[in-house]
Amino acid sequence: MASTDAPVAAQSAERPRLDPRDKVTITVLLLSAFVVILNETAMNVALDAIIDDLGITERLAQWLTTGFLLTMAVVIPITGWLQQRLTTRQTYALAMGLFVLGTLVAAASFGFWMLLAGRIVQAAGTAIVFPLMMKTVMDLVPPGLRGLVMGNVSMVIACAPALGPTLSGVILQQLHWRFVFIVVLPIAIGFAVVGLSRLSDVNEVVAARLDWPSVPLAALGFGGSVYALSLIGDAAAPAWELPLAAVVGVAALVAFVLRQRVLQRTDDALLDLRTFRYALFTRSLLVMAIAMMAMFGSIIALPLVLQRALGLDPLLVGLVTLPGALLMGLLGPVVGRIYDRRGPRVLLVPGSLVVLAALVGFATLLSVDTPLWMVLALHVTMSLGFAATFPVLFTVALGSVPRRLYGSGSAMVSTLQQVAGAAGTALFVTVLASQSAALQAAGTPFDEAFVQGARVAFLGGAIVWVAGILLATTVRRPDDVVVDRDHPAEEAPAV
Repeated sequence: MASTDAPVAAQSAERPRLDPRDKVTITVLLLSAFVVILNETAMNVALDAIIDDLGITERLAQWLTTGFLLTMAVVIPITGWLQQRLTTRQTYALAMGLFVLGTLVAAASFGFWMLLAGRIVQAAGTAIVFPLMMKTVMDLVPPGLRGLVMGNVSMVIACAPALGPTLSGVILQQLHWRFVFIVVLPIAIGFAVVGLSRLSDVNEVVAARLDWPSVPLAALGFGGSVYALSLIGDAAAPAWELPLAAVVGVAALVAFVLRQRVLQRTDDALLDLRTFRYALFTRSLLVMAIAMMAMFGSIIALPLVLQRALGLDPLLVGLVTLPGALLMGLLGPVVGRIYDRRGPRVLLVPGSLVVLAALVGFATLLSVDTPLWMVLALHVTMSLGFAATFPVLFTVALGSVPRRLYGSGSAMVSTLQQVAGAAGTALFVTVLASQSAALQAAGTPFDEAFVQGARVAFLGGAIVWVAGILLATTVRRPDDVVVDRDHPAEEAPAV
């Protein structure tokens, strides 16, 4: 079937519909993903209170975030195999069970190591939920509706991380840091109970073999790479730690890729890399990686500037960045509908240019005297551009591979989020810190030096983003039916 960006209405006399039972299944997964992703960022604002309460160092406290990211990077590659071995309900029960257990342990923790253990268990559950949601959407939603549903997925991805710090800030104004977990616990239990009672099994269980040597290779490769990226710019880390983590991560990734290529011949790969044989998937993933770097870098750099240079308290910072995140989330379904009717280019290229304009705006207009309304306007502008970008990239990427590779494709997208997010954070923080330190050494006051460092970081993000714009011009709508190049007789049917 020839691919086209023509309106879907011209291709089909009747608009596709989603079965009510399937709609319930997708809604359950979306709401559950919202809860677990909300928790991922809620911890960031609570770190200062935890440091004071537990009497630990800042570097040790950062492991509550770093450990979470590392666990996500390690578990996500295994989710493709899990979704083959377990039914949808079993996979969901495992994910939410781990998340609830981790939240309970964190809420009841009496020391740092118990709290860290709770965060790691939480992360294991979170790592399973998102790929499960993405694969289920691809299994159930007909091509003509995928843009709309992926818009709802983007709403979850955009709103939940933004609401996390705001919710945490409100809680910490009056309550102990444990209530960040105590408040989430009954909500997670409620979703787990309701979800298991309403969720339907939509996958076919197969006796997939787990290649055990691939598991530690994936853990060292993806986990080591994320950890190495998180160390960039960390002056408190020993000098040997970054090169060691980088060497181990890269070596393990190379070994992992080589092993998967061998295992693919018998369909036993832990993470099937044949997704990259589909050029549209690869191009979409590259644009997504650059977009994730820009977004994660911005959402870490901007709050730092607002707090350390402009002197805003954490709650006000959360309120300043909240409108943009809510806008990005609320526009997700609208962007999805436009994609279903008009295709990707009408959204992706203009959205990319809007993001570039916002990054350039931060790089040129940010100062210690910048009015708060201007910061808010630039952040909303950037969020508007991302709103037109992410739903399109999710839909195109997963729609570009055959049905048999949906599990590996969704795991690849989720892994990319962790690695690209860590890379973007490292890029922005390193540039900001190094430029700020150089200016302070030359006699520039701290607040002005910090803002100047942030401007250089945003300029670097804008330069990298230009490559994303060029790649975005090559993204098109995938075929409704993607032929499996290894099993052409088993084409993925148009649902």
